[in-house]
Amino acid sequence: MSTMIKMVRALTAAAALAVAGPALAAGDHKPNIEEYSWSFAGPFGTFDRGQLQRGFKVYQENCAACHGLNLVAFRNLAEEGGPSFSEDEAKAIAADYTVVDGPDDFGDMFDRPAILSDRFPSPFPNEQAARAANNGAYPPDFSLLAKARAAKRGLPWFLFDPFTQYAENGPDYIVSLLTGYVDAPDDLEVPDGQYYNDAFLAGQFISMAPPLFEEAVEYTDGTPMTVEQYAKDVAAFMMWAAEPHLEERKKLGFRVMIFLIVFAGMLYFTKEKLWRNVAH
Repeated sequence: MSTMIKMVRALTAAAALAVAGPALAAGDHKPNIEEYSWSFAGPFGTFDRGQLQRGFKVYQENCAACHGLNLVAFRNLAEEGGPSFSEDEAKAIAADYTVVDGPDDFGDMFDRPAILSDRFPSPFPNEQAARAANNGAYPPDFSLLAKARAAKRGLPWFLFDPFTQYAENGPDYIVSLLTGYVDAPDDLEVPDGQYYNDAFLAGQFISMAPPLFEEAVEYTDGTPMTVEQYAKDVAAFMMWAAEPHLEERKKLGFRVMIFLIVFAGMLYFTKEKLWRNVAH
């Protein structure tokens, strides 16, 4: 991160604290959302393939029992710009899932192993079943969650974000939420079936139990097996699921900017040549 970006963020943080001072003094709940370093940040950022594969593993082992991934197909796991699984690996992953297909020649639906063209099936047959299994709460689908749950950044941050290229508020919030399960203040009573989380946007209490624990998922590449690392890895995977063409978009944006700069230069020199002898 450049020195200029650090200075801008420091100034915006100071200004925000000044604005938020009265609200905090009044005892209002302010979500504790941290900013993290991401490989895909900035105009030239790219996804870390190893992190995406680790994040997928965390999703499979800790999240898939409750949260679907309905907009992602198994073939996407092997496409360019994603986790970079081989086609055989993607096929093996798909084969572990069962999807409903049909109707057959008799008009009946049937179950079969998933193939590359299938999307990740939902862990529940319908919303009612999902709520019944989760104490009335509906686990959201993960496909677009990294975009849909992005914490809003008010004044003055949004004035500087276009210059610092900050667009990772969704993953930042996800990591803060997954690591935000802390002991509640002594004067605060936590309702039955809920948990205190100091990063939850909707309030201080959340129905989802802490999903991550130290060394719960085994990494074979030497990456630390900590709750924070698990949270960062699965948040990066969710960011890819929400925007699988992020790298392609950034490359295209850079080419467009170069084109516009060259085109503007050509227009300027054309204007100078055509009008240089005309009095203004």
